[in-house]
Amino acid sequence: MNRLGFHYFPDSTHYRQSDLAFWLPKLKQLEAKWLVLNAPGERAIPEHFIRGLIEAGIEPVLHFRLLPDQIPGHEDLELFFRTYVSWGVQYVVLFDRPNLQSSWRSVDWAQIHLVERFLDIYLPLAEACLQTGLLPIFPPLEPGGNYWDTAFLQASLQGIQRRGHTQLLEKLVIGAYAWSGDRPLDWGTGGPERWPGARPYFTPQGEQDQRGFRIFDWYDALIRSVLVEALPIFLFGVGCPLGEDPEFKTHTSNNWMMAQLLRNDSVPKMEPIPEMVIGGAFWLVEDSTEDQQVRGAWFRSGGEARPIVEAIQKWTSNASMGQSSSQTESRLLSHYLLIPSFEWGISDFHFDLIRPFVKKHQPTIGFSIEEAIKAKRVTIVGGLETFPEEKANELRSAGCIVDRISDQTLIRTEAESMDMA
Repeated sequence: MNRLGFHYFPDSTHYRQSDLAFWLPKLKQLEAKWLVLNAPGERAIPEHFIRGLIEAGIEPVLHFRLLPDQIPGHEDLELFFRTYVSWGVQYVVLFDRPNLQSSWRSVDWAQIHLVERFLDIYLPLAEACLQTGLLPIFPPLEPGGNYWDTAFLQASLQGIQRRGHTQLLEKLVIGAYAWSGDRPLDWGTGGPERWPGARPYFTPQGEQDQRGFRIFDWYDALIRSVLVEALPIFLFGVGCPLGEDPEFKTHTSNNWMMAQLLRNDSVPKMEPIPEMVIGGAFWLVEDSTEDQQVRGAWFRSGGEARPIVEAIQKWTSNASMGQSSSQTESRLLSHYLLIPSFEWGISDFHFDLIRPFVKKHQPTIGFSIEEAIKAKRVTIVGGLETFPEEKANELRSAGCIVDRISDQTLIRTEAESMDMA
């Protein structure tokens, strides 16, 4: 599963046909699957640019960097939403880092109940997205921030839940800034369960927090604590600074490892990125301005590639060659149904449940991870207590497409088959 993506320019002036012709081949060479676009509030991104990306297999994510006190008319935004949906857009982000004081007027920031006031503004627009067919991404927060990001996110989810926006919670994607900064890439791995001493505004010595690439571990734990169920997470601002090294060795190696993880490849001593992270966008394509925020870009002004680009291109080229030869040839099975076995034997219960599934899909049936690795697609029967997620990741790392179905899903399938009969 490839989740690799990029932020396009931080402005809205690079949407000409010539821009698309210049950048699309470079993005395809990097095997980009996502591209975050800055969406102005006063005009639409040209149709040819949006459709060109989608036709190339790149999913656009439109980021409306609105300020809470400077929102265009709702009718205007809804017109944009309907237009973008008709062009094939699926994901949209409303606002950016509302937990920063700089995102608000001083008089508004100073008032109480900031999160509730933000939800008053955000929810009508998010619901409008749903009604027009878009999937809203909750705005990424500044890690830490003036209003601590995990506290802001927790209060937001509780507020959305309390206000009864059930359908929105079923569709919502959570945005997260995953800039590694000067911290190790494994900083904060495991989230609050592994680092219970971390608190908002205070990280004791010897503890780690969410302010790094592994921010998704912390957000996922927080989401589950509020909603019980997980929500999809999209990573923004992925990457690390260029540093002072003229050869950009740290920039290259760190970004290369993050890119590998986003492509679901194994990286020594690094835990894989969990499934609920649907994508991650590196910051930035090109540093075309003097803004210090863009100093981690993969291309210099004018499109000259930095070393990370060559490293990724070699890596993707070698991977493609490997898949087309040995890996593809090793896929002896097209579909493997992996069912659990126990110390006391095989469960008749599971055999009975899988019968409609087997009739429909005709997979190879077995109990062995080693056998399943030989299949192109593997369907796992059972929850995490039966086959832990690390087993599923082992299959993915071997190149398998992995699905998981629960006992309840099989029960419904069996019932539907009986109804049809």
